[in-house]
Amino acid sequence: MENKKPKNGKKRKTKYGLSCGVVVFNINKKNPEYLLVKYLPYWGFVRGRVEPGEDEEMTAFREALEEAGLNDIIFVPGFREVSSYLFKRGNDFIRKDDVYLLAKTNTWNVKISHEHENIKWCNYEKAMILIKHKALRNILTKAHTLIKTHLEIW
Repeated sequence: MENKKPKNGKKRKTKYGLSCGVVVFNINKKNPEYLLVKYLPYWGFVRGRVEPGEDEEMTAFREALEEAGLNDIIFVPGFREVSSYLFKRGNDFIRKDDVYLLAKTNTWNVKISHEHENIKWCNYEKAMILIKHKALRNILTKAHTLIKTHLEIW
């Protein structure tokens, strides 16, 4: 993808980035709670760059382990949501896709990583208050609807 010529006359190409993350949930008295992490300056879900040789599930699992200390997540088949956006870093334009999967854990004890300011479990309503990004709110709503529809299997 070509962009307009910058002032120096050279064309810039848009770079591409891919991250994978996971909406982690646990059930508390028949109600789902979601694991949120605080990035500077917003709340979201664990996620990180896909490393060479990894597929989406491998990346999401690694990120859940690294960022929250979770090693027991079980992915919900068929849930895959993508948040796409464009941003500028220095002189480069970057088109980024963040792929989010959904996974259940039985662990309540989590560990905050050095990458975040905070980590917490929240019910849907509290999570929707904390999450400001529209795309992440939409992903959470889709996950919550799916979980509530199939609550008996969790």
